[in-house]
Amino acid sequence: MVSLWGSGKNDHGTAESDQRTGDDENQSDSRASVRRGYREPDEHTRLLPRGGEGFLSPDDPAVVSPYNLWSVRALKGLSIILLVITFIWWILLLISMFVTPPMMQTRGSGFFNFSYATLTLGNLIFGLLFFAVPSKPMTVWGLVLAVLLFADMIIILSFPRIRTQEGWVGIASVIWAALIAVHNVGQNQAVSKGKQEEEERLTGRVETRRSLLEWLAVFTETVIMGIIAIVAILLTATLILRARDASLESPGKKYLVDNDKYAVHLACVGVDNGDESTLTVLLEAGERPVEAGLQPFIDTLYQNGTVDRYCYWDRPGFAWSDNAPSPHSAGMSADSLAEALALAGEEGPWVLVSADIGGIYSRIFASRHAHSVHGILLIDTLHEDDLQNVGRPGRGFVLWLRGIISPLGLDRLAGAIFKGRTREDRVFGQSTHQNGRYIKVKLQENLVAEPITSNEITTARRIQTRKTQLIVVSSGLEVGRSEKWAKKQKDLTTITDNLISWDVVKSAPHDVWTASEGRKVLAQRLKQLLRQSHL
Repeated sequence: MVSLWGSGKNDHGTAESDQRTGDDENQSDSRASVRRGYREPDEHTRLLPRGGEGFLSPDDPAVVSPYNLWSVRALKGLSIILLVITFIWWILLLISMFVTPPMMQTRGSGFFNFSYATLTLGNLIFGLLFFAVPSKPMTVWGLVLAVLLFADMIIILSFPRIRTQEGWVGIASVIWAALIAVHNVGQNQAVSKGKQEEEERLTGRVETRRSLLEWLAVFTETVIMGIIAIVAILLTATLILRARDASLESPGKKYLVDNDKYAVHLACVGVDNGDESTLTVLLEAGERPVEAGLQPFIDTLYQNGTVDRYCYWDRPGFAWSDNAPSPHSAGMSADSLAEALALAGEEGPWVLVSADIGGIYSRIFASRHAHSVHGILLIDTLHEDDLQNVGRPGRGFVLWLRGIISPLGLDRLAGAIFKGRTREDRVFGQSTHQNGRYIKVKLQENLVAEPITSNEITTARRIQTRKTQLIVVSSGLEVGRSEKWAKKQKDLTTITDNLISWDVVKSAPHDVWTASEGRKVLAQRLKQLLRQSHL
């Protein structure tokens, strides 16, 4: 018993002695490490050889990387967050082209906003793709881009009409694009500096060589950033052109409609003596703004006394009128016209004159204001059956593509530089189809042609007052070219029971008033319609 107890005591003592010996050795090693200047590895020392003596090979890219620094990793994380935010904004702007989300309505086309969001998205994506390969060309192009975007921001904020059209959505888009451009320049510089620090710390020198893969990356990012900068240059040039066009004064006034969401332009020519027997001709545009088509012709009739008084307006997105929120149908447009007329104190009675697709708008307006519409003159107007062509998906896709590239202003800039196109040409003349706001109108017409406008015109035909005076004038060239068009023109003569005449002007094109015979027939028929509408 004594022997066994003693043995256990010796073993226990030996274990304690061994433990003390190990602790003493660890403490001794620690003291030795302190004497040698050794410390636990941190971000600056963990990849160096033990003891901090010597350097790594410069050809070890897996180790010699800016990603070793937590600040660089955090910067990349921030860029990813910014990319997610920008992508969400880009999606909202894409949706707003078709259906305007609440609080995101603008009075412009919305294509400029989308362009800035796309530019910002591309800038962030390419910045992340080449994050670890910073270069001077990328910094230079980034600075050029930032300067251009800040110039765009100044232009938008400086011109009231552009600022009103773009709204807070456009202003936020261009400011965000400019800030992201500055962020990318700072990111490129920070990564470059971090890369140099890591190379000097781990290899003892800053690496001046680049691998073939790195040179390809630098070349690619230089080309891509150059393209982005050229896009920004075109956006800036188009904005300057828009600022120039914004200085063109409208001949009438603009009235806020639809709960002050947008403004439409309305002008009346002639003295309103307050006599209810005085008929006012109300013009509705066709495919182009009325100032480029019917209005000059009607103004000639006003000058020679055939017409005592007339009014004309620009549908939302045409000439001086703002764009309306999407969706926007012909019936909504007719209501906007009625509201603008009421705000202007114009009560009629009216004789409606319209051409092409404007006939759809006039007929809806006439059906909703039968008490004040005494006569209708349709000039080779679109039949409701043709709305299916207006609403073709393929046509809508082409219009959308045209809208997407419209902020670049390639056609408008070329027209201004090489063809001497004026402000009038771009606002309401021969170049108006290049305008983003005009393209937006056509896209809206396409989107709602069959689901909404078709139903509105069908209802209008059913409730149209049958006693309203009606004259139809058709293009002989169009009638001769298409039997279907001829049948549809004939059907338009039955929208009321009070047809005065149907004339087919043989030598006249679709825009009947552009032919001498067409002008003669129209002047005669309009005079007859005004006279008989008095009865």
